Amino acid sequence: MPVLPPLPPLPPLPLTRAATGLAALVLVAAASPSTAAPSSPVGHIEGTLPSGAAYVIDTPEQWNGTVLLFSHGYRPAGSPNPASNAPDDQAKKELLGEGYALVGSSYATTGWAVEQAVPDQLATLDTFTAKVGTARRTLAWGESYGGLVTTTIAERHADRIDGSLSMCGLVQGGVANWNSTLDPVFALRTLLAPDSGIQLTGFGGQSDAKDAADRLGGVLTRAQSTPSGRARIALAAALHAVPGWNDPKQPRPAPGDHAAQQANQYAALTGLVQAPAFSWRQEAERRAGGSMSWNTGVDYTAMLARSSQYKEVKALYKSAGRSLRADLNALAAAPRIKADPSAVRYMKRNVAFTGRLAKPQLNIHTTGDALIPVRAESAYRDTVTAAGRAPLLRQAYVDNAGHCTFSPAEQLAAVHTTERRVTTGRWGDTSPAALNAEARHSDPTTAARYEHFRPGPYPRPSDRRDPRRPR
Repeated sequence: MPVLPPLPPLPPLPLTRAATGLAALVLVAAASPSTAAPSSPVGHIEGTLPSGAAYVIDTPEQWNGTVLLFSHGYRPAGSPNPASNAPDDQAKKELLGEGYALVGSSYATTGWAVEQAVPDQLATLDTFTAKVGTARRTLAWGESYGGLVTTTIAERHADRIDGSLSMCGLVQGGVANWNSTLDPVFALRTLLAPDSGIQLTGFGGQSDAKDAADRLGGVLTRAQSTPSGRARIALAAALHAVPGWNDPKQPRPAPGDHAAQQANQYAALTGLVQAPAFSWRQEAERRAGGSMSWNTGVDYTAMLARSSQYKEVKALYKSAGRSLRADLNALAAAPRIKADPSAVRYMKRNVAFTGRLAKPQLNIHTTGDALIPVRAESAYRDTVTAAGRAPLLRQAYVDNAGHCTFSPAEQLAAVHTTERRVTTGRWGDTSPAALNAEARHSDPTTAARYEHFRPGPYPRPSDRRDPRRPR
């Protein structure tokens, strides 16, 4: 495609379009700024990268000079793996209408494919440059696990981006994620099936993982039928920071309705046991060459005390007539799980974050997320602050249950805010009121629910320390 003469600098984006159906995580990876941007006809290009990953490129009739690099969410091993450059067709339509070019890949493999995803995404940007032209700015979006992929690009390939936006992202990093996924199932086995021998790590294959998931799932189901079992399930949920309202289809429980909160947490833990804690873990362990998780030195009593679910757990234990102290002592005395140091090294590479941002990043998260609890944002905030890069990070919170359950208006506001930060060099007003005003201006037909919120500490530290040291 021909490249037209240089365009003037981009102004802040007009807040005039809704991206209805935008229900995924978006990240902005920007290629090195250039002085020219093609005004290309509407185009659609598909192909295959040298790695075997598929890619897809869509260009608008009037390109605004920005390319959006979309990093898609986790796809379990063996699932369909098409190239994706937007969360859904409606988002694609709206963004093309605003003048963005859209690119993305499938990643060469499914599962915990960080080591393939990052180079495949960068190769997709190179392919865009070769086939379309040089972007003046690249914005990337990624949902959930795609937030981890894009934040990895942001930290390790800052020369390729101008800014990033993570929505409901796994920004605690892989090491912390797999550790905190271990904690609730360790508590469930210890308290509900201490002599069962249910395997939690070190699976020989998917059949081992499925057997363990089925056995613990049965234990969980039976426990839910008794007051003592429900109290213990609430304790396990608290160790993973599972909120008491985590599905938008559920009615929001009243603050003191501990029974309803626990029922919602039970549903979330059932899903955790069915896939992430066992099947998805086994796939990641296969890549890492061993178990990358440990709980040696973990103080579960202190972890519970820091939890926002502490009052709920205490109330349920009291109602059940069971000693919370006795169960915490049982957790403290239970044999702990050690990691394979070489597997931890793999997971640090793929990936534990350093916080060394060089370009601005905006993160948004729903407050009622059970899959990637909102406290993941605390982990990344602490990491970025420790690295001395706090001015580059902004975080905002949406008052809703569920994973990535943002309205189109809320997502458009986040995209535009990130674009404006890149364009002007200043964050400006990123308060909930300002974001809600921008959301309503972007799309007055859907919800604007940004709120003042500060998540508590992440249950497990997200640092890169040796797992053999007490924590």
